[in-house]
Amino acid sequence: MELYGGVEAGGTKFVCAIGTSPEDIRAEVRFPTTEPRETLAKTVEFFRQYMVKNNARLTAIGVGSFGPLDLNPSSPNFGKITTTPKSGWAFTPLVQTLQDGTGVPVFLDTDVNAAALGEGTWGAAKGLKDYMYITIGTGIGGGLIINGMPHHGLVHPEMGHIRLIHDQKADPFVGICPFHGDCFEGLASGPALQARLGKPAESVPAYHPIWELEAEYIALALNDFICVVSPQRIILGGGVMQQTHLFPMIRVKVQQFLNRYIFASQILERIDEYIVPPALGNRAGVMGAIALAKLRVEG
Repeated sequence: MELYGGVEAGGTKFVCAIGTSPEDIRAEVRFPTTEPRETLAKTVEFFRQYMVKNNARLTAIGVGSFGPLDLNPSSPNFGKITTTPKSGWAFTPLVQTLQDGTGVPVFLDTDVNAAALGEGTWGAAKGLKDYMYITIGTGIGGGLIINGMPHHGLVHPEMGHIRLIHDQKADPFVGICPFHGDCFEGLASGPALQARLGKPAESVPAYHPIWELEAEYIALALNDFICVVSPQRIILGGGVMQQTHLFPMIRVKVQQFLNRYIFASQILERIDEYIVPPALGNRAGVMGAIALAKLRVEG
């Protein structure tokens, strides 16, 4: 049986696993994301120790990473994190470092594309070919799967940085994105909520008006994604979406914003099956990295 490694390379933590599916995980480890040399050394050591101890060789390692990333094989910066605001990580050569350290082929994609692949392989999008996974947490990002494959385009989608309708009178908050101020991430990420409230958003009750505003911003973004991409399903993950009372609010607002223009029963009659949480929960990222490795090897 082919054995794969997966790395969920997050801005706050790395999750590494070895296995073939959610039901067959042979080893797993989590550790904080510190500076690149230390973090990647721990990643390499995890895979090397497993292979030596078990006299086994991994077929490939998939990595779903925070970004932005260079995913163009003809680029001199291919396989690197590029212009990330995370201190010390800009232009870190992820692929080269992990391949050199483990001797195993490494395949890289965005963390959200990887999570989307995981959900399509084993989770909430199983059986679908065209769908989206959006994470709303420390940052906001979106993974887009078209015809069963992750979409890159010029670089890769940056769905967290689209501009939303921002009523300055109703919400005078300027936003926290260092690049765009009040983009989607700048207005609706976890840190944006905390900046408004002066405390973690999860500490305020479900009836607090911040959640109505949050649902509106998420629904505005989904309205645009639905009109542009026409996904078969939208999966919403990340720490903010642990506030499950947001889901019905978002669904109602999406229907209101679309105003029956997108004439599809999934939106008009079964929207609770169209905008959904991830079936893999907080394991979507690392399982998606394993799915990425399997996809690149097995096709």
